[in-house]
Amino acid sequence: MKEINIHTSLQFIKGIGKNRAKILSDEFGLRNCYDIINFFPFRYIDKTKFYKVRDLVENSSYVQIIGFFKSLKYVESNKKFRLEGLFFDGEKDIKVLWFKGLKWVEKSINNKQKVVLFGKVNWFKNSPSMIHPEIEQLNQSNEKKRIRIKPIYKSSEKTTNSGMSNNFFIKLIERILKDLESNIRESLNEDINKRNNLMSKYSSYLNVHFPSDFNLQKRAIFRLKFEEIFFNQLIFHLKKNKIKSKRSFCFPKIDLKFNSFYRNNLNFELTSSQKNVLKEIRNDFRNGKQMTRLLQGDVGSGKTIVSLMAMLIAIDNGYQCCLVAPTEILANQHFDSFNQYLNGLNLNIELLTGSTKRSKRVILFDDLKKGVLNILIGTHAIFEKNVIFKNLGFAVIDEQHRFGVKQRAEIWKKNNPSPHILIMTATPIPRTLTMSIYGDLDISIINELPPGRKKIKTLHLKDSKRLRVFKFIKDQINAGRQVYIVYPLIEESKKMDLKNLEDGFESICRYFNNENYSIGVLHGKMKSENKDFEMNRFVKGETNILVSTTVIEVGVNVPNASVMVIENAERFGLSQLHQLRGRVGRGEYDSHCILMTKDKMSPDAETRINAMVSTNDGFRISEIDLKLRGPGDILGTKQSGVVDFKIADLTNDLKIFDLAKKEVEKLINSDQKLNHSNNKTIRQELVEFYNNKSWSSIG
Repeated sequence: MKEINIHTSLQFIKGIGKNRAKILSDEFGLRNCYDIINFFPFRYIDKTKFYKVRDLVENSSYVQIIGFFKSLKYVESNKKFRLEGLFFDGEKDIKVLWFKGLKWVEKSINNKQKVVLFGKVNWFKNSPSMIHPEIEQLNQSNEKKRIRIKPIYKSSEKTTNSGMSNNFFIKLIERILKDLESNIRESLNEDINKRNNLMSKYSSYLNVHFPSDFNLQKRAIFRLKFEEIFFNQLIFHLKKNKIKSKRSFCFPKIDLKFNSFYRNNLNFELTSSQKNVLKEIRNDFRNGKQMTRLLQGDVGSGKTIVSLMAMLIAIDNGYQCCLVAPTEILANQHFDSFNQYLNGLNLNIELLTGSTKRSKRVILFDDLKKGVLNILIGTHAIFEKNVIFKNLGFAVIDEQHRFGVKQRAEIWKKNNPSPHILIMTATPIPRTLTMSIYGDLDISIINELPPGRKKIKTLHLKDSKRLRVFKFIKDQINAGRQVYIVYPLIEESKKMDLKNLEDGFESICRYFNNENYSIGVLHGKMKSENKDFEMNRFVKGETNILVSTTVIEVGVNVPNASVMVIENAERFGLSQLHQLRGRVGRGEYDSHCILMTKDKMSPDAETRINAMVSTNDGFRISEIDLKLRGPGDILGTKQSGVVDFKIADLTNDLKIFDLAKKEVEKLINSDQKLNHSNNKTIRQELVEFYNNKSWSSIG
C-alpha cells in the first residue's frame, strides 16, 4: 500500500474498506485520516492503579488486580454452561465468570501464571465478582506495551455491529498516528508555542489518545483546544479586517433631526450603557468604513431607542434607513413606536409586511426609489428584490437569530457601497459563544435597565396553588392591570400530559365568567389579521387577560401588563422563559412572573426553574442555558453547525478562549496578512484546513 497522509480516505486504510468507511462517515462524519486522529476519546479508564481484593467497595467501578487463577471450572445452569474461575491476589479471592467464548478463555488461561485482571466489579451477597474481564500477561516485554490510561471512543449500534469496537478504534488510531508521524507538522509559530508552553502538535495527538500519565493528557488537550480556538478566532479577525477595509458612507455630522429629537421628543434620560453604545456607533459612522455591529441587551434595556437615534444621524447626513423585524406583530409595534417617538420631526416612515396591499406597495416602492421615504420598517418583505432604495445608509436587523444568513446578506446588496449594519438581539449570548459565532462583528452591550423599570418578581407555584393564582390575577385586574397566560401547546397532545391553550382558555373563562372581564386568545395558527386584531386589543387595554402560546415571546410592549403566568413552565427552555418574563415589567407597576409546574420535575427542569426564580440577569441565565443545552440548541438549526468544535468546550474553556484571542490579536497587529516567514505554518494551516469551512454561514 502506498504511503498515507492526513487526506487519505478511510476506505483505503487496512481493516476499514468501503462499507466500514461509509458507516464511519454516516455515523460520525469521519472521512479521512485527519478526521480519525481528531476523533477524540470522550473519557478514559485509569489503568495506572492496582487494587487488592480486600480494598474493593460496592461503588468500585473498573479496577485492575495482579494475581493468578487458583481454579477454573464449568458450571451448568438451566442447560447452559458458564466458566467460573477463582482469582487470587496473594491475600484474597475474587470470583470471575464467563458466559461466552468459553473454550477460548480456557485455552488462554495458564493456572499459576501471574496476570493482570481488569474489569468492572459486581457485587452479589456482599461478595465481589467480575464478568468477562480483560486479561493481560505480566512480563517485561508486555509491560512496555500496556496501555495504562485507556481511551474510550464514541460508538453506535452500527459501528459495534460492523466489528468496530473500542479496541478496534484504539488499534486503528495507534497505527495511523505512527504512519503520520512525519506528516503532522507544526501549525503555530515558535513564539506562540513558547509563550504558552505548548506541547508539539504530534505529541499532543499521541498524548490525547494514548497518554502515559494524566498530566501529559491535560497538556495535550490544552494544546489542541488552544489551536482549535486560535484558528476560529483568527478567521474571524481576518474576516473583520476585510469588512473594515470596505468603504462605506461617512456620517460626519449630527444635525437638526437628531438634536430636535434629543431636546424635544426624548422625555427620559438615557442610561450610561445606551450613551456608550451610541458613542461606539457614532465613531463607526465617522470613519468611512462599513459598520457591522452586534448590539446585545436584555429585554427592556432600550436597544430600540438607540437604533432610532442612530437612524436620525444617518438621516441628518442625507441617507435612508430600514429596520427588519422577524414578525408582523413586532414590525407593526416598531412602526407605531417610531411614529410616536418621531412625532413633529417631519419624517416619512412606512411599513412593509406580507400583508401590505399591492396598491400601497406601488406607492411605497416609488417613494423609496425617489428617496421620499426616510425610514422603512418591515419583515422579510424588505429582502425582496423589488425593494430598491435611493440611498440606504443604515440598516437595523432586530432579533437577528430569527433570520437566515443569506437573508441578512441581502441587505448588503441594497446599496453600493453596502450600508452600515446594526444587528440587535434581546437574547443574551454567553461570551464564549459570542466570540466563536460573532467574532467578525464589533460587539456592544447594554447591561443596565432604564430608570423607573422595576424588578420583576418571579414565583414558582405548583398546580395545587392555581386558585391562589386566579385570585391574584383578579386583584391585579381590579387594580387596572393586564395579564398574560401562556401555554406550551394549542391543542391537547396524546403524547404529553400538558395543559393546552384550548382547555386553559375554557377554564379561565369559567372562573372569571361573573367578573365581566374581556379575555382574548392568541396563537400561531391564527390568520395574521386575527392575530393583529387580538394583539392590538390587548395593547389598547381593551382585553384584560390574553391567553396565548409563545407568539408573544419577542418584542411585544404593553406597559400596563403586570402579570405573566406560564403554564407547564418545566416544558419551556430557559432562554424562552426569560424572554416571556420580559413581556411584563415594562411600565411603572410592580410586576410578577408566575411559573406553574407539576409537582415532579426532571433535574434539568428544576435547574431552569430555580435559575428563573434566583436571577433576572439575562447573561447569567444564558450561561446556565449553555451548560444545560449546549451551543447548538441555543443557536438553532440555522447556525448550530458553525460551533462544532472537535475538542474545545464553549461552556468551560473561557480562559483558553481569552488566551487564544490575545495571541491572534498580537499576530494580526504585527502581520496583518500573515506574510512573514515566521507565520508560514499558520498560513498553510489556514488554507489547508479552514478555508473549506462554510464561514459565510456564520453570524
